[in-house]
Amino acid sequence: MTIRVLLADDQEMVRAALRVVIDRRDGLAVAGEAADGAEAVAEAARLRPDVVVMDVRMPGMTGVEATRRIMTGPWEGGARPRVLVLTTFDLDEYVYAALRAGASGFLLKNSPIDQLEHAIRVVAAGEAMLAPSVTRRLVTAFAAVPPAPEPRAPGRLDDLTGREREVLLLVARGLPNARIAELLGLSEANVKSRVNRILARLGLENRVQAAILAYEEGLPGLRDGAGPPG
Repeated sequence: MTIRVLLADDQEMVRAALRVVIDRRDGLAVAGEAADGAEAVAEAARLRPDVVVMDVRMPGMTGVEATRRIMTGPWEGGARPRVLVLTTFDLDEYVYAALRAGASGFLLKNSPIDQLEHAIRVVAAGEAMLAPSVTRRLVTAFAAVPPAPEPRAPGRLDDLTGREREVLLLVARGLPNARIAELLGLSEANVKSRVNRILARLGLENRVQAAILAYEEGLPGLRDGAGPPG
């Protein structure tokens, strides 16, 4: 099955280059283009692509707001597209906002072509493109925040089972289902089912949001590096 991609970037040359790269890859095809966030939202609803490759810094409506509207706004029938964020700077604060808005991952614009192809396929399959560099910065950012004073109010993770917490820990460390299954002695299908159940219980769109929430809630094993090796 061909993965249909919508390109959203305010630079025509960037869109043209991405189109050439994507259309040359087996199983990938560019379904359309958008020059700003508002157009990206409209074209996503009209074309129903599998993946939106979204720039974050665009005039008018930003890629962050466009991502939020695509992922949480009104949607009639069919699955919502996955959003893969493109950025020039990996420290861009917009990246984190886009991930919170529901993006399934991010990629730098100067990434190798093969990495772009891989990211599109991973996101289309429902996985997250949570690069190790992002994970490290999440650790650094949340480790700098003092722990909540005791007694702590019940958190959103309190209803998870022990096994679900183990799975969430590894998701937050950026590991794919196959690696999580290997570390925990589970089948890959079982891990996928558990991840979906975790997302449903927490009311989240994807694994990236689950990772961010795990850091915010201070899931044991993230700040101190404990837990199964990754």
